[in-house]
Amino acid sequence: MKKKQLLFLYLLLIPIWGISQERKLTRSGATGSEREMDAGEKAPEVERAPIELYKIISVENDTTIVDTTLNIYKDYRFNYLRKDNFGLLAFSNVGRSYNRLTYDFLDERFVMPQFGARARHYNFMEVEDIYYYNVPTPFTELFFKTVFEQGQAVDALFTVNTSPNLNFSVAYKGLRSLGRYKHLLTSTGNFRATLSYDSPNERYRLQTHFVSQDLLNEENGGLTEASLEQYVAKNPEFEDRSRLDVNFQDAQSTLFGKRFFLDHSYALYKRNDSLAQRNLTIGHRLNHTYKKYRFQQGNANEIFGPSFEEVGIRDETRLTSTSNEVYVGFTAGNLAQIVARGRHTNYDYGYNTVLDLQDGFITNRLQGNIISAGGDYTGTLGGFQFKANGMVNLIGDLKGYDLGARLAYVLSPDFSVAATANINDCAPDYNFLLYQSDYINYNWQTSFSNESRQSLGFDLWAPQLLNASLEFTTINDMAYFALDEMGSVRPFQHEGQVSYFKVKGEREFSVGKFALNNTVLFQSVLDGGQVFNVPDLVTRNTLYYRDHWFQRALYLQTGFTLNYFTGYNLNGYDPVLAEFYVQNEQEFDGFPTVDFFFNGKIRQARIFFKLENLNYLIEGNNNFSAPLYPSRDFGIRFGLVWNFFM
Repeated sequence: MKKKQLLFLYLLLIPIWGISQERKLTRSGATGSEREMDAGEKAPEVERAPIELYKIISVENDTTIVDTTLNIYKDYRFNYLRKDNFGLLAFSNVGRSYNRLTYDFLDERFVMPQFGARARHYNFMEVEDIYYYNVPTPFTELFFKTVFEQGQAVDALFTVNTSPNLNFSVAYKGLRSLGRYKHLLTSTGNFRATLSYDSPNERYRLQTHFVSQDLLNEENGGLTEASLEQYVAKNPEFEDRSRLDVNFQDAQSTLFGKRFFLDHSYALYKRNDSLAQRNLTIGHRLNHTYKKYRFQQGNANEIFGPSFEEVGIRDETRLTSTSNEVYVGFTAGNLAQIVARGRHTNYDYGYNTVLDLQDGFITNRLQGNIISAGGDYTGTLGGFQFKANGMVNLIGDLKGYDLGARLAYVLSPDFSVAATANINDCAPDYNFLLYQSDYINYNWQTSFSNESRQSLGFDLWAPQLLNASLEFTTINDMAYFALDEMGSVRPFQHEGQVSYFKVKGEREFSVGKFALNNTVLFQSVLDGGQVFNVPDLVTRNTLYYRDHWFQRALYLQTGFTLNYFTGYNLNGYDPVLAEFYVQNEQEFDGFPTVDFFFNGKIRQARIFFKLENLNYLIEGNNNFSAPLYPSRDFGIRFGLVWNFFM
């Protein structure tokens, strides 16, 4: 299926590319007809639409423009996730999971349990990851980056406005990477298509998208005990990583997902005058999501304990969720933008079988309907900006609520401060509540309480001085995975409180054509350190040179990036659940990595070249991304991001 989608996208984009690169040179005659230009005639200048007209719109209607510039933050985002991955510790192959070095609880706000298999969701595109467009001419973006052995990472987007009011886009992100260790192939695909429409009188507005995703990882269980000894000792005979033995070579896990999303609204009353905009809007939002996680293995492995089946292990977990929300919005200029919401959610999570074990009966499904209500408020007065939002589950078996507020003061475009508060109460993820597997130890049904979380944050935005953020969070009844007394991964709930504090600072210093970009994070677990592990310090420092060369035809930046974190108890990775679990038996040393990069921009093309983990060429590598799982070795990576404006 993915090959067909890639072929379709390739055939779609190549002729468009050709049209954009080979414009027919014509001019108007006296009668207004067109003719081919005579030989030697100078081609007229083609008037291009301003870049400000190429708009990118989020699901919350925040609008940005297409950015073709090159800066150090583009280098930080030039990766498989296409996001800044500061605070994430990558596994050895592209497209696999990340061990988290830090947490952002102010961004994790839910009133419904999540599906589970969270280790596989880093590249799973949720509703907020889908964008809509408004462009004066067809627009294309191509992303390409090399991987580790036999494959590539690509992301292609095409969008066009068939009229000023109607836009559609189609995109596909694909990855295939063999990896350097045995049985570590990654093969993923993210297809998305969007459509947005605004009526000519600007009263009716529609945004809709369809997403289909399948993210496959071969699983090998990490290195065997003998291979661990050779890896830690940096035995030169095993620099060819394919010589190291792994625990098994017959398993794979796959996360599937399909989603249809629709958000449309109609302005019952709309008025623009010299003082303020006033309108009254009614809208409807539909989110129908299907997810499936599958773990399969040829033969049962004793690492995971006894099993019901000796061959043909196959676990499948499904979730179907349909949410319908009706909202009414009122706007009175910048002083008040109010939205009232009512939501109905139907959920169906589980399996096709029930289990009657010696220690209890395990049902096959969690099903139900949830009625929720909430609202949003946004207001601006002078330099002050206030936002508040909340949602409460009123009817149904899954109780929960989320309440948040943010107050910001903007002194100038280069200086602002903000304070944020959030209170969240939500049931743990579905796989904490119910799980079934062919492995006997991976079957449970719990009655866990809701996790209750309170967070307070402060932000300072002053690029010439310091960009800083501070967050303090307390968590009650935290659910987590850990090893039981038999060595099996099981769900637990902490009876005490977890208190977590972090402060992060960013600042760039420039002297002529040289710059030093710094990001430093300090964090501490004040209570509950036995169930919540993070390093005390995470830092990223980039020293680089930037300049225009060849009569400003090329803009380049080149330099070195140092990443480092202090030692701590790395969370373990469980391939059956696709989850990380808390382990306190082994502390791992922190380690630095040094990357050399050379990036350039020619017109709308940005080219990236990088020597990853350069220091491993000198000292070798015996570090880990998780227990049993080695960290990424030295690698040479290159790629590009190319925008086409037709």
